Amino acid sequence: MDRLSKPKISRRDFMQVTIAAIGGLIGIAVGVPAIEYIVGPALKKNVQNWIQLGVVSKVELNTPTLFKANIQNQTGWIVSQDEISVYVMTEDGQRFTAMSNVCTHLGCRVRWIPADSKFACPCHNGVFDKDGSVLSGPPPRPLDRFQTKVENGILFILRG
Repeated sequence: MDRLSKPKISRRDFMQVTIAAIGGLIGIAVGVPAIEYIVGPALKKNVQNWIQLGVVSKVELNTPTLFKANIQNQTGWIVSQDEISVYVMTEDGQRFTAMSNVCTHLGCRVRWIPADSKFACPCHNGVFDKDGSVLSGPPPRPLDRFQTKVENGILFILRG
């Protein structure tokens, strides 16, 4: 075989192939993480998230007790810190009922009024009884409830 019969690649063809290969590598290097960033949150499995409130000995019998906890929320790829407040009540010291302190009308915070044995929403005069049922006012439903569990004397609620 002589030198003339070998196919020769021109400088222009070599540069086009090289630039296309480098561009493809850059595209892959940027594209794969970008796709994972966009699609990743949707592919995460829904796991149960128990939030620690505090010791059960803090809860008085037949009296709603306010607990506060800091939680981390992740919506898609946005992470934020929030504080939640929950009223916990027990009648026997063994079974606990946890209720949100957010009014079901417009999301105002309700407070326990011991003298009247009821929850009151100061914004629109919503009134709830000790178990969270609506007594009067505009709220359309009872206070939201959380599933509870006790482990080693510590009270947890299931975040929904």
